[in-house]
Amino acid sequence: MGKKQETNPDSEYGEPAQFDPMFNGPMKKRGRPNLFYFDFIKCATSVNVMANALNGFQCPTMQVCVESCPSQFWAVGILSYLPDVKPADVFNQTLCVPSIDLATTKLSVQNIVDKELCPFFYMPTTSVLGRCLPDITALDRVPSYFSGIPGLPSSVNDTVNQMMNGTGDIVNGFNARDIGIRIFEDFASSWPWILVGLVIAMVVSMLFLLLLRFTAPVMVWVLIVGLLGAGAYGIWHCYWEYSNYKNASATISNIGFTTNFNVYLQVQETWLAFLIIISVAEAIILLTIIFLRTRILIAIAIIKESSKAISHMMSSLLYPLVTFVLVLVCVAYWGATALYLATSGGPIYRVVALNSTMNDCKSINGSVNCDPQNFNTSDYPDCPSTSCIFIKYNEEGLFQRNLFNLQIYNAVAFLWCVNFVIALGQCTLAGAFASYYWAFNKPGDIPYFPLSASFIRSLRYHVGSLAFGALILTLVQIARMILEYIDHKTRQAQNPCARFVLCCMKCCLWCLEKFIKFLNRNAYIMIAIYGTNFCVSAKNAFMLLMRNVVRVVVLDKVTDLLLFFGKLLVVAGVGVLSFFFFSGRISLPGNTFRTETLNYYWMPIITVVFGSYLIAHGFFSVYNMCVDTLFLCFLEDLERNDGSLQKPYFMSKNLMKILNKSNKAPKKVKEKE
Repeated sequence: MGKKQETNPDSEYGEPAQFDPMFNGPMKKRGRPNLFYFDFIKCATSVNVMANALNGFQCPTMQVCVESCPSQFWAVGILSYLPDVKPADVFNQTLCVPSIDLATTKLSVQNIVDKELCPFFYMPTTSVLGRCLPDITALDRVPSYFSGIPGLPSSVNDTVNQMMNGTGDIVNGFNARDIGIRIFEDFASSWPWILVGLVIAMVVSMLFLLLLRFTAPVMVWVLIVGLLGAGAYGIWHCYWEYSNYKNASATISNIGFTTNFNVYLQVQETWLAFLIIISVAEAIILLTIIFLRTRILIAIAIIKESSKAISHMMSSLLYPLVTFVLVLVCVAYWGATALYLATSGGPIYRVVALNSTMNDCKSINGSVNCDPQNFNTSDYPDCPSTSCIFIKYNEEGLFQRNLFNLQIYNAVAFLWCVNFVIALGQCTLAGAFASYYWAFNKPGDIPYFPLSASFIRSLRYHVGSLAFGALILTLVQIARMILEYIDHKTRQAQNPCARFVLCCMKCCLWCLEKFIKFLNRNAYIMIAIYGTNFCVSAKNAFMLLMRNVVRVVVLDKVTDLLLFFGKLLVVAGVGVLSFFFFSGRISLPGNTFRTETLNYYWMPIITVVFGSYLIAHGFFSVYNMCVDTLFLCFLEDLERNDGSLQKPYFMSKNLMKILNKSNKAPKKVKEKE
């Protein structure tokens, strides 16, 4: 109240200075659009400027708004520090703080430099986003007198080396910003066509799944014949190479051990070993296909039946969007909670002296608390270059001391919620597809809105079982994370034995996680079919699969082969089409889009390819869930029913034909294939 309100030296016309939220520096005035830093070396060497921009830290040097950035090298000469030298003859008024008038001031050159009222050196700079940043291209023309003037502070003598090493990240950061702007412009001009590419990927994925009803047998046998053909070619090629080197005198015993593997390819024994290995593998594959042909036919029939089920429940293909939205909700809740916990303490502000070399400033630098709303530099007349800077959040108190534990709890809850959302999706899809299989007359007995009914049923009756299964998977994932953390922290102190043990433990936990996911997936299917709890469902599903382990392996491999081929077809086809379009090699008639306007045409292509993969993965995950559900229903049908009037089979006629099964009494309503 009783103190005189002094003006900020960074402020013109006496008004308090406003601060730039990016660099915490004074905001640019009209007619002076550029922000000039007195000693930019402090910005470049103490703390990275890009980190300052992101985190809101102060660049520890005086800053003024100027009309244009300096374009030459300059430093205060040694003779300019003499007492009779006038400051107006040394400094440039436009680069000094507005509160000082060089023509009338009584301060000496030494006082002005100590108080940071004018810069004691500067170098060529260029305006980047309204800030005078060093011009790296001008460093090759540094004057010889600039870096070695006696009497100047030591920082000036090291200016060139520090500036070249310390400002690279800054310039690169703004170059990255320019690249980001150009990429954003590309997206702004091409986003309609990116959406068209993603729609094409969605249509192709849907058509591929629906056409598997008719093309699955052909595709499976073509892939099997192709595998056998590749093996036959390998046998012929190895025999041909073996014949070419029949008269060669070199042998494996003569060559010994060498890192040049091309030498081994010129030895007859190498091709003989390859010939034996490929022949044995080809024989094993051929015998496996012969003995498992019935299982392969069953797998093909279930794949066809899955395609038919999806054609009656097209809404199931859109369910991954529901899972995606729920996962986004979990991520948003986790992020908001983590941010709230991180900022739960009260902010602490301290007085920081930009020129900490002065003795009067050292005693208060970073040790005196302050309030940024009421802070005034006039309270510290012996240290005019002070600022009230945010240091950290208060860590005192019981709540603040347990923030780390709360963050861990939040992370565990996040993993649990995500796994629960995935489990809910699997149980919902399993319930919908199970209602299709257990409909005796298809599609007449399929209930209305099977997907919505299954979703409501899962939320009403099975939340506890799904949460329990998600918790088991979460605990295994947490164990893997803890082991990875221990491995990362102790990597430097590990001996070979410790590394081997940790590697084995990580491998075991990885296998355990895969097994838990497999078991949970089948347990959710049994929960959706019978409504039993998680433990009973997991036990029944595991025992059922173990009793039919050969069928499980064959179906799994055949399905994986088909879905891999489908993903490859969708992603590669849409990617090639987008490449020809965005690179300008093909154009649509009357198309107003021009590829010449794109700065980087590969960015839309990458976006389309990545989006196509996500879309194909979403569609095929639904299809994979359908195959697994129908397969478990098929196994249950075989074990529980015998084809009599009391226990008729619910499987399709094609499956009954493959297994030589039939229902005793003819059905009144002929089942549609």
